[in-house]
Amino acid sequence: MPGIRSQACLLLLALGLSLPVGASERTLRVAVLSKSPPMSFVDAAGKLAGFNVRVAHALCDVMSVRCELTAMPLERVVDAVAAGEFDFAAVSLLDTAERRSRILFSKPYYRSSSIWFARPGVEPGAAGIRVAAVTGSAQSRYARAHGWNIVNVPHHAEFPALLTERKADAVLLPMASALTLRQEPSIQSLGLVTTVIQRPELSGEVCFGIDPQNPELRDQINKAFDRIKRDGRFDRLNSEYLPFRLQ
Repeated sequence: MPGIRSQACLLLLALGLSLPVGASERTLRVAVLSKSPPMSFVDAAGKLAGFNVRVAHALCDVMSVRCELTAMPLERVVDAVAAGEFDFAAVSLLDTAERRSRILFSKPYYRSSSIWFARPGVEPGAAGIRVAAVTGSAQSRYARAHGWNIVNVPHHAEFPALLTERKADAVLLPMASALTLRQEPSIQSLGLVTTVIQRPELSGEVCFGIDPQNPELRDQINKAFDRIKRDGRFDRLNSEYLPFRLQ
């Protein structure tokens, strides 16, 4: 009865105890990227959109929690998740040993390669060329490790201007982002050549990053991934945002 329920709540408050919080009131802090189409971007209405954004919402729906999305640059994602600033990152992170030592990973949701996008005759590692990559990415670390002349940028949206203005001779980026870049009208006339780079450091399983202090959340996210794949939501989002199948 309402009267009895009210009395019980008053008793809990009098004893200094917290009222139970329903699962629907739980909020997860989720890091996303804002300029990495088609995976994550800000649409014409000023809202976060893209495959990873929609998958994050689907996972939170399955877990009966509320998602609070915050956009940030890729270079900060792993540090922020490792520090507990976010519960998870709905960001396509290559599962590397260095990252795995700092954060937890969900089960892989696709496998990625890296793409070398350059003018004809500009080969990876050639002397004197300028290679653009996103700061904090596996591609940037690879270029730096090999002593390449790197033009680091905060997000993929910088690439078209760098190429058209000849401030970079090539870009190195993930497969999904390369597909979007090829569709940019400003660079379609440049005759750029696409080369798939199948190096271990540049290809592999792609996962969401999870707070290292919360293995229970990792298990919940993995179960939620299984659920949205079974019920068709993952496949529908795949068709909406990507011209190739992720599984």
